Order: sequence, then structure tokens, then C-alpha cells
Amino acid sequence: MNTIITQQERDDFYKVLYGRRDVRSEFLPDPIADESLQRILLAAHHAPSVGFSQPWNFIVVRDQQIKQSVQDLHQQANAEAAEMFADKRQQNYRKLKLAGIVDAPINICITCDRERGGSVVLGRTHQPEMDIYSTVCAVQNLQLAARAENIGVGWVSIMDKQQLKSLLNIPKSIEIVAYLCIGHVSHFYDEPELQVKGWESRADLADLVATDKWDF
Repeated sequence: MNTIITQQERDDFYKVLYGRRDVRSEFLPDPIADESLQRILLAAHHAPSVGFSQPWNFIVVRDQQIKQSVQDLHQQANAEAAEMFADKRQQNYRKLKLAGIVDAPINICITCDRERGGSVVLGRTHQPEMDIYSTVCAVQNLQLAARAENIGVGWVSIMDKQQLKSLLNIPKSIEIVAYLCIGHVSHFYDEPELQVKGWESRADLADLVATDKWDF
């Protein structure tokens, strides 16, 4: 049986949780130790999954040419995204660095195999999207494990997924859930970078919680 979590272990967990940051500009070229990477991937693999289907796969990208090609995809999509904002918001957007693809020593693409477990999977009979949500849990596990290793993670979502699939030889039936940049960093921000740079601030929890039914 699992042992009871001590107060110190609880405090350590929350320290990791609240200290997690999305990293964009702070990556160092230092390599990640194989044993650290293995622990991080194993933590991701221990995420909860619907019907214990474990629908995820992890593509570890080290090749600099591949990373540069992914960076090119991001730059194209980022230019398109900038045009969707207006005036001052667009100016602020263009000042942000939103990916560390070529800076980070390792990139990881996390995918979801929507056919894993067969045509009927426990827990997906009425909510088929639960396999995607399960894979997102693996992403969160990876982020927290990396923070516990003092390793930064940046999630890059601004790119065309079909082009990324083609670049990484991912089959059509497989869904890309996350593309992550991973590496040691010069520092972690005390607060989320987008909050520090004035893009957005954290909402008040009290405004997001209701009792028994929707009441917002």
C-alpha cells in the first residue's frame, strides 16, 4: 500500500507545482543527463489514462536540422497569429518570444493514439475525447517532473499540426497533443512570464468556483 504523504513531502510537492513555468527565452545549451530524461519520461508515462489505455507516445527530437525545420513552421504560424491581434495588442505580441525550439537541447513531441485499446475503451463510450485528456495529463506530469529536476519546459502550440506530422513522419491516425522544448535554464520566473510582461494576469479563484450548479 502507498505510504501516507508527510507534511514535508506535501510542501515539496506544492513548491514544485507553484514553481512550474513555461520557458521560452531562458534555455541553456547544457545537455540533459540521460537518467534525468528517463525519470521525466517515466513520470509522464505514469499519468492517469482512461481505461488504463496509455494512449501516448513520446518522440524525442535532438537533431538540430529537424528542430530548425520545426522552428520554421513556428515562425510561419507566429507571423500569421500576430495578424489576428489588433493595434497595441499586436505590438505587444510581436515583442514576445514564444518558443525556444532551437535553443533547447531536446524537443519532445507527445502524441495520442486514438485507436489504442480497440474500438471500445472503458471510459470512452460516452466521452471519446477522454484519450486526448489523458495525454494532456501525461504532459502535466512531464512538466512537473522536469521542474523537480530543475529543468525547464516550454509548450509550443503555434504551428500547423499537419505540417509537423509530415516533418516527423507521424501517421494520419495519430493526434499531436503537445510539442515541448526541454532544457536547463538560466533562471525560472517568480511569476508566469506572460504575467511579468503584462500580457495577462492570473484570475481570482473565487471568480471561477461555483457550488452545485453553474452560477457565474
